[in-house]
This record gives sequence, C-alpha cells and structure tokens, in this order.
Amino acid sequence: MKDLTKGNETTQLILFALPMLLGNIFQQFYNMVDSFVVGRFVGTTALAAVGTSFPIIFFMLSLIMGVTMGSTVLISQFFGARDHEKLKKVISTSYIFLFLAGTVMSFIGVFSSGFILRAMSVPADVMPEAAAYLRIIFAGMLATFGYNGVAAMLRGLGDSKTPLYLLIASTLMNIVLDLTFVLVFHWGVSGVAWATIISQAVSFIGAIVLLARRKEYVAPDFRHLEWNKEIFSKMIKIGLPTGIQQTMVSLGMMVLSRIVNEFGPATMAAYTAAARIDSIASLPAMNLSQAITTFTGQNIGAGKAERVKRGHLSAIAVNTAISLVITIAVLLFSKNLMSLFTTNTEVIAIGSEYLVIVGIFYVLFGIMFINNGVMRGAGDVFIPMINTLLALWLVRLPCALLFTRVFKMGTSGIWWSIPAGWGIGFVFSTWYYLTGKWKTKAVVKAKREVESIVEP
Repeated sequence: MKDLTKGNETTQLILFALPMLLGNIFQQFYNMVDSFVVGRFVGTTALAAVGTSFPIIFFMLSLIMGVTMGSTVLISQFFGARDHEKLKKVISTSYIFLFLAGTVMSFIGVFSSGFILRAMSVPADVMPEAAAYLRIIFAGMLATFGYNGVAAMLRGLGDSKTPLYLLIASTLMNIVLDLTFVLVFHWGVSGVAWATIISQAVSFIGAIVLLARRKEYVAPDFRHLEWNKEIFSKMIKIGLPTGIQQTMVSLGMMVLSRIVNEFGPATMAAYTAAARIDSIASLPAMNLSQAITTFTGQNIGAGKAERVKRGHLSAIAVNTAISLVITIAVLLFSKNLMSLFTTNTEVIAIGSEYLVIVGIFYVLFGIMFINNGVMRGAGDVFIPMINTLLALWLVRLPCALLFTRVFKMGTSGIWWSIPAGWGIGFVFSTWYYLTGKWKTKAVVKAKREVESIVEP
C-alpha cells in the first residue's frame, strides 16, 4: 500500500502509474495475442470476428466496472483518512457485488451473443466465429469481474505492483495457451477464447490469495462477508455515472463498429489490428489518469487540495512528453506495426491510415483523461460522464456518419471522427477543471473543514 499524500508529486505519480502501465500493457496483450494468433495462423475472417466482439464485451463489462470505480474512490479516500473500519466495509460489499454481477452478466451474455452480433450487421462469413468467441468469453465473466474488481481495490490502497505481477504471469500463460490451442489442437477462434478466460481465472485466484495475506482490515474473509447498504449506496452514487459513461461509450463503439462493418472484412480486420495498437499507445495517458484519481482521492481525504493541483500539472507534463514520443513512433512505423497482425496489404494500408490520423492527437486525449481523473478522485463523477458522452455521441459518431456518407471520405472519415471527439472533450474538461467546482465534491471529509479544501 502506498501513501500518496507525501513526497514529490511527479515522482509519486510516475512510481505509482508505472506498475499500472506495465500491468495494463500485459492486460492488452490478452486481446493483442488473440488478434495476432488468429490473424497470422487462422485468417482475416477470424481476425475480424475477434475484433467485432470486443465492443460487445466492453459493453457488458462497462456498467459493472463503473461501480468498481466507486469502490476505488471510497477506498482511496477512507485510506487517506485512516478510517480502517469503513475500509473493511467497502471491500466486503465490493466482493458480494462482484460475485452477483459476474454471475448475472455471464448468463445474459451467453444467451444474447447472436442477437447482438446480428444487430451490429456482422457479415454472415464472420458470424459463426464471432458467436463462438463471444459465448466462451462470457462464460468466464465471473473471473474477469473478480480480477478487475480486486485490482481496483488494490489501486485504491495505493498498490499498483501486485496486479502487475499477476498480469505478467497470466499473460505469459495466455500466450502459451493461445499457441497450444490454435497450433496444436486446431481450435481456431474458440481456442484463443478459452486461453483468455483460463488465464484471467488464474489472475483472479492469485489476487485473492495475495490479498488474504495483507493487513487485517483489507484481507478478505469470505465466511463473514457483510453487505452494507450505506456503503453500496455511496459506491453507486460515485460509480454509476462512470458505469453509465462506460456503457454509453461501449454502445457508441458498437455503433462505430457497425459503420466499420459496412466496409467489409478487410476494413474490419484493419480496424481490429489498428485498435489494438492504438490501445497500447493510449495506455500511458489512461494510467496517468488512474494514478491521478487515486492521488486526488487520498489527498482530498487528507485535506490537501493544493497538492492535488500540483499533481495535476505534473501529470499533464509527463503525459505531454510521453505522447509526443508515441506520436513520432506511430507516424514512422505504422505499416510495420500493422504487419505484425497480417500480411494482407489492403488490411495493412487501411490500418496504417487509421494510426497516422489518430496518432497525431494523443496529447489532447491524454490531457482530457487526466482532467477527468482528477474529477473522479475528488468524487465529482458526473462531469466526466457528460464530457465523454458529449465527445462520443454529439461529435464522434455524427462526424463518422457525416464524413463517410455525406462527404464520401471512405474509411478515413471514420478515423478522423475519433480526434474530432477528443478535441471537444479536451476543451470541455479543461474548462470545467479551471472552474474549481470539483473541489467541493469530496465524499470523505478530512479533519479540516470543507472551506480549507476549496481554497483556490
């Protein structure tokens, strides 16, 4: 566990974010390895099947994982305030919620996969493999929820290293199982799905075992789990807007995927591969956002609002430096990166165009995420939700339709709609941060009075 209320802000953020970054890189390897193996050893149709399934999986996860954001914020603020009794109640309530939600979502996902794929206009030649992949992934949803929930608890406590170690082990397992199930057993798309859920189950079990060795107030006691209505109400109040936000984002991605699907399997495959690379490139900004969320939560809980402001500026400076390096790398090596997933020249050309267009704007994306992270850590979760929905539903999706169907820009019109949304999100989140209203939203009040927290 790490106390983020002391020490140099930049150093603390980097040291806390770095294990999360490495961990999330390994997390992304789950999907990247799946895409690499099926793209290289099964075919373009299989690659399209895995890619078109991702927005659906994200949709099913979004609302539930948004609530875990509520537990992260509560845990970080109670930890900062040294309230161990309430900390135990948050953790106990979170376990019960994750078990119930994982079971329900697994059932719904298995039986609704075919209907959702048809609604997304998935081509007939892609449908069988996409349906098989989805059903297996949903069957293992409890392990997915469980691991992500425990990792969120650990981050709230300032521990970003334990999830990293678990992910390294499970990702290596995923690679071995992917290759074994596809090249040896010839299970195709189903093989990579089984490899993914087995590896995630191992991560979940490992997280439980390691958490059980922690201090008494955070170690899980499954024989005496207690549901606390007041705590859950606070988790919902904080996490539900984030969950709704992520759900609407996933719906938006499904709509975007439907637009992509209309251009055929080659574009679907290109979008799948390029999105995997894009997800890796976006990770530094997203992990700085996660770090600043915990940093803000602990320091708001400790009554140190000025330290939050310094941390925000430090996170932006680090993001800008990293984003510029990533942008240059993407611009120079886009085709080489795409060739990792496929040898199809058409797919490589379409995907590299995506990377070049989107890669120019990573700096704006990062600042938007960091601004939202500060607000979430302070307990002001409604504005990040509005910001994300504004950027996606009122800018990105309308632009994608306008550019492709009115201006006849082809697939490049879809790619240009992405930074258009980021630009609006950057402007809105920066404006709201500067108003300072987020400072008044703390759930846990430190020993200082609220007036000291909201000083400019």
